[in-house]
Amino acid sequence: MSQWEFTGNDGAFRLERADDVRGIYFPIANEAGYMASICPDGGGDAKTDQNHFLTPPVSALDLHNTRLKRNAWVCAEGREPWSITGASHGQKSCRDEHQHVEAGLLWHRSMRNSSSGEYEAEMLTLSPPESETLELSRIRLRNASSAPLELSMISVFPLYGRSADSLRDHRHVTSLLNQVQVAEQGVHLVPTMSFDERGHRKNATVYSVLGCDSRGSAPLGAFPDLEQFIGEAGDAERPSVVFDERYRSRELQMAGTCVTGCEALGALQFPAITLLPEDEYSLYLISGIFSSTADAESAAKKYCSAEGFSRAYDANRAFWAAKTAPVLCAMYDSRFEQWMRWVSVQPILRRIYGCSFLPYHDYGRGGRGWRDLWQDCLALLLMEPGDVRKLLLSNFAGVRFDGTNATIVGSEPGSFIADRNSIPRVWMDHGAWPVLTVKLYIDQTGDLGLLAEEQQYFSDSLWARATERVAVTPKAGAESGTRTENEPGAASASGDGGHPCLRTTQGAVYTGSVFEHLLLQQLSAYFNVGDHNCIRLEGADWNDGLDMATEKGESVAFSSLYAANLLWLAEAVERLHIAGYAIEIAEEILILLDRYTGQEVDDDNPSAKQDCLRRFFAAAKGGPCGRKSRADASALASDLREKGTHLLQHVRNHEWVKGAGGQAWFNGYYDNRGKRVEGEPVEGKRVEGEHVEGKRVEGDASSGTRMTLTGQVFSLLSGAATPEQVKSVIAAADQFLLDPEVGGYRLNTDFGEVKLDLGRCFGFAYGHKENGAMFSHMAVMYAYALYARGETAAASKVMKMMYGAAATFERSRMYPGLPEYFDPKGRGLYCYLTGSASWYLLTVVTQMFGVRGSWGDLILSPQLEAEQWNGGTTVSVSTCFRDRQLRVEYNNPEKLDAGHYRVGRVLINGSSVEFQRDGIGVVIPGSNLPDADMVITAQLENIRSGA
Repeated sequence: MSQWEFTGNDGAFRLERADDVRGIYFPIANEAGYMASICPDGGGDAKTDQNHFLTPPVSALDLHNTRLKRNAWVCAEGREPWSITGASHGQKSCRDEHQHVEAGLLWHRSMRNSSSGEYEAEMLTLSPPESETLELSRIRLRNASSAPLELSMISVFPLYGRSADSLRDHRHVTSLLNQVQVAEQGVHLVPTMSFDERGHRKNATVYSVLGCDSRGSAPLGAFPDLEQFIGEAGDAERPSVVFDERYRSRELQMAGTCVTGCEALGALQFPAITLLPEDEYSLYLISGIFSSTADAESAAKKYCSAEGFSRAYDANRAFWAAKTAPVLCAMYDSRFEQWMRWVSVQPILRRIYGCSFLPYHDYGRGGRGWRDLWQDCLALLLMEPGDVRKLLLSNFAGVRFDGTNATIVGSEPGSFIADRNSIPRVWMDHGAWPVLTVKLYIDQTGDLGLLAEEQQYFSDSLWARATERVAVTPKAGAESGTRTENEPGAASASGDGGHPCLRTTQGAVYTGSVFEHLLLQQLSAYFNVGDHNCIRLEGADWNDGLDMATEKGESVAFSSLYAANLLWLAEAVERLHIAGYAIEIAEEILILLDRYTGQEVDDDNPSAKQDCLRRFFAAAKGGPCGRKSRADASALASDLREKGTHLLQHVRNHEWVKGAGGQAWFNGYYDNRGKRVEGEPVEGKRVEGEHVEGKRVEGDASSGTRMTLTGQVFSLLSGAATPEQVKSVIAAADQFLLDPEVGGYRLNTDFGEVKLDLGRCFGFAYGHKENGAMFSHMAVMYAYALYARGETAAASKVMKMMYGAAATFERSRMYPGLPEYFDPKGRGLYCYLTGSASWYLLTVVTQMFGVRGSWGDLILSPQLEAEQWNGGTTVSVSTCFRDRQLRVEYNNPEKLDAGHYRVGRVLINGSSVEFQRDGIGVVIPGSNLPDADMVITAQLENIRSGA
């Protein structure tokens, strides 16, 4: 099988015989909200949201099951009609035509030559980077024969024009609402109403397919009725209109016609032409979603010409090149550099598509999840930091006053839904991610002031981490005594910002600082412990598949992360105080600051901690009173630091387990029986150096070694693991989780049972999704954690294996980029829309190249291996820092390997700069950086000679 190859330095690539690959697709989108996918054979779909699909919705399986796709037919005298996408029965049975795809950021060209040698055709598709929600296609036909050809062309674009819900709910009935108007340049589908049994509404949306040819001619007419186009004996691959000329003439509808009550189709008949040898003939088509027919026709006038198409194509390429320009690697591996362009565009695509609107999708109904919201910001901070502050602040409006949060994010900033399925539940990890993102923001900008900004809280009927229901205010301005009961997902009254918000017991909109929001999220989790004093698993953690241990399940993995977050908040308190910020905290939250208030709770007593949390829930159940306490920074920092340290030590000393062969790693979970999930547990004694002593007890691993990658990642990243434990974890992961055949480290070993006391994922076939797949997100976080602990070789191995797995098309069967996971055969699934891309980008820039911030100071601490110079002496990376664009160049004239060099002399825009040494790296105070874009040159020197 062919391998895609890059064709330039802008990410463009070429793949031969792309139509031989099942289920491969490409995104076509713009920031106006047009979201489409396209396959080599024209398959895919297009929409602006769940309720406005231009084409029939498709999932991954539909890509090869569906016959009706984007297409164009060439009808020539004396010859069988020919499909430019290879769709006819004859073309599919022979499969002897040369076909390939060329694509770039974000345009897609599918090219095909007929087996007769007469035709060469291409379909180039893109979405203009402007305000219209449409795609633009140029279909080009070339006469490759030695004789003139008399022919005409029929372009075909599937139309649907309604909600995806209607695919299985009233599909036929909703087609009866259709009105298809034949216009001068094509068709407009204008349904009479939007069908919704909760309340039908007059339709205000137009779905249009319009076009013009390269000779300036509009279509002669259209075939707006799908069933009439196919005919009684035909199908989409042999439609009667195409294969029966007399039938075609009879069914052609002219401008001014309106066809009603049918499944619609955007099939346009263009005039007959004579195409001379070597001559080309093109169709220019728009297909989109508009607010009026006038808007659609205005777009056709703008784009349906050679000049209009060329302008849009050039603008599209320039727009997406600029989007990926802020983060570029320059190494001696050009293929990796180009591949990274596709990784860097993935966070932008997920901001556009959410997690729903490509053929492989999770939620399926639109929106992003809570963790998606925060993790996508990681990449934006490196690429497009301008609006991130505002975005982060709006995100905090989704936090409840019990420390939980709404789980689904709407299309607008600050728009939240409690749960997409109206199920009362809590993902225990959700409170941890905002700290990671805010930390990166402050590290990259030095903007401590964000922590002092005020924001509202989300409020609905769920309370006490979804274990109780409360009444909520029905409307803004209502008196405090007026209450109604809302279902989960319904929100309380909005404040002035339009957010579903919390009110005080007096009825006023309550706001708290960003710091208060973060504090509440961490404290609520810290006290919500299970019998083993780790934080309860509740509805699941990052691994959504661990959703069946709500009663006794615990997540040791995320207990580590929450501990690290508490330590960071402690330092943040001290820095806020030094910077002159007052820290005010709601009186009710003081209940959870037991050391601070002198009402100390025994940290080793789970029951006591649970009681403390219940007291807080009881005190705040009717809303906060509105009074705040100005905190003593030193005492508050001490409280948080003691909590974080205790939790880290608990994980370090009590969750270290051993395998039968003496291997050792961290237990990550307890199941719903309260049993330890991993390995052969070791009880009792503290870790001393490399040696662990303790009494072996009966574990929960009788069916074989049980190990999770998640349990290791956060123990390493948080600092819970000692240096000796880090080494042991690496060895155990290499032995039990590493599988080069699937591209790296599996998410878990095969537990060998459908583990109903832990989660649904154990019902999945092993090696798929959350049950032991090579799950990109956790794999790259493992690499990040290894880099953070100075384990360069181990981290680099993870990164290289992931890249190799994704970029080897023979196995991955995907275009450039990272998938969510690789199946047991190495195929990449759920392409493009994965948080792993943000983490891969973050890891490359901040850990591999070591260009990162620390409270606004710039750190240069590379962990590049000698082979990454590939015989050269200079590599570089570009990124954004403190709202400036910078490029960092590392010179390594001695070709030293990681561990043998440190950063020596540093120049900024050609001038020396003062710095502080930090291990192998340097710290440049933010105050020493110029207020302009920078080129930083760092000389690497031998550690011995530099000592």
